[in-house]
Amino acid sequence: MISIIFTAAELTAIDNALTTIETTLAGKVINLTPEERHHYGKINNHRENWITKVRAYIQQNAASKPNFLDLAEYDKDINARNAIMPRLNHINAITHAMEDTAMLISTDLYDNSLAVYGNIRELAKHNVPGMSAIYADLKDQFPGRTTKKTGNVPVVK
Repeated sequence: MISIIFTAAELTAIDNALTTIETTLAGKVINLTPEERHHYGKINNHRENWITKVRAYIQQNAASKPNFLDLAEYDKDINARNAIMPRLNHINAITHAMEDTAMLISTDLYDNSLAVYGNIRELAKHNVPGMSAIYADLKDQFPGRTTKKTGNVPVVK
């Protein structure tokens, strides 16, 4: 399905880029617990447009701003979000591509391993030296799939 090779230089470049990103973001990003992630919502395009309208109304009519709202902090949040979202979308696109690639590589590995396992199983059935021990070790990956024959009725564990 896929055939790729990463050179040591490419892996080092990726690792260095990730370290640079981590270093740059240190002290600026937050890690939420799963419960906190559930509690706080994401802003979709509809809400983002709404927030932009609210900010425009504050500019047009200062009386619309509540006294407790720190406008400088509000604008700082808007600017930070506008700065981070394109980069987050870029990182998400890279992550998605890497996940897809890892999925195909994993499928290749599993399919090829199943072929080797099937070959070992057949060799063990024909009493090829050493194959029964290897098969016994590998078949634990598939509990409940082996069958024993009692008379003419197969019994599945």
